[in-house]
Amino acid sequence: MKTITLKKNEDRRIANGHLWAFSNEIEKIEDEPQAGDIVELHNHAGRLLGIAFYNPHSLISCRLLTRQVETIDFHFFRKRIDAALTLRQKLFPSSETCRLVHGESDFLPGLIVDKYNDYLSIQTFSYGMDKRLTLICDVLESILHPKGIIERNEAPIRSLEGLELKKGILRGTMEPVTITEYGIKYSLDLMEGQKTGFFLDQRENRKSIRRYAKGARVLDCFCNDGGFALNAAFAEATEVIAVDISESAIQRASSNAVMNSLSQTTHFIARDGFEYLKEASTASEKFDLIILDPPSFAKSKKALVRAKRGYKEIHQLAFQLLAPSGIIATASCSHHIYEETFLEIVSQCARAANRNISLLEWRSAAPDHPILPAMPETRYLKFAIFKVD
Repeated sequence: MKTITLKKNEDRRIANGHLWAFSNEIEKIEDEPQAGDIVELHNHAGRLLGIAFYNPHSLISCRLLTRQVETIDFHFFRKRIDAALTLRQKLFPSSETCRLVHGESDFLPGLIVDKYNDYLSIQTFSYGMDKRLTLICDVLESILHPKGIIERNEAPIRSLEGLELKKGILRGTMEPVTITEYGIKYSLDLMEGQKTGFFLDQRENRKSIRRYAKGARVLDCFCNDGGFALNAAFAEATEVIAVDISESAIQRASSNAVMNSLSQTTHFIARDGFEYLKEASTASEKFDLIILDPPSFAKSKKALVRAKRGYKEIHQLAFQLLAPSGIIATASCSHHIYEETFLEIVSQCARAANRNISLLEWRSAAPDHPILPAMPETRYLKFAIFKVD
């Protein structure tokens, strides 16, 4: 087998549980492996670290698949996906919707598979996985027999792997899907919705805001398909205003409100979230519960300064809009914004607004999005709920 050897001491992170080796850590490449090839990864002394996908065009040159000598074939993928499915059935025994495969956290680096009832939506973020997409579909069909499998491979991060952006139906057919999440129905367009069709990682966090919403006037900013807004209305908020810049997302959210008989208390507005917060502040609006779930402001380290500025701006405005003894539920989905940084931004904004905050809940992604402690990249979603005086 083709072999990659790391420089001296560059195996420490992998020995501690990380699954990536970077291009600047490589000392020797043998037998000219090509993008997507399977290679043996060795440390400087020649000891086998595992079997990996290789990509000479990516900063992440090697993605570890296994620490043993295994053949990466149908049986390998079947075993890994079976294990992932067994975990999801334990986590959500009464649900047919879940994140079935969560990349590195399910030891299938660069592969995302979301299950929406009888349909599967796939993303491949590594050259090795993308090269084996047909094999992966074969495995998924053998286990789940879905009505349809689509790929949602439009994410710009694929360009870092030298992969083209694309989407389409891979197997079967695709129809509109209606899922149920803790009593609320969502009609999804898997070909056009965000990510693979819906933000499944916020599943538990959407439910968590119910305890704060009864009798409250609620603002859901950056609402997407209306998940937080509908949970607030479901919990008997007196009024819910939900804002998103996407016209199509607002249309889907409005339709979901009607389907759940929640349209009387929910009002969806197609508007830039920053602009709405500014206008509401100028108009001296007040809300008892404000939910901030913006898109990632920091998709790379280069964007950190701008991202921090963005988080600071929306929290400054939110504190102005929050009624006394109100609640802010706020999220960051960028792993480049660490927990301490996010908490400090919120704290600074509270002090500047002369408000006192108490952290009531600190949450992450739903458990079908597992975290590898040795890989900070898998600990990306932060969700905090604060009481504000």
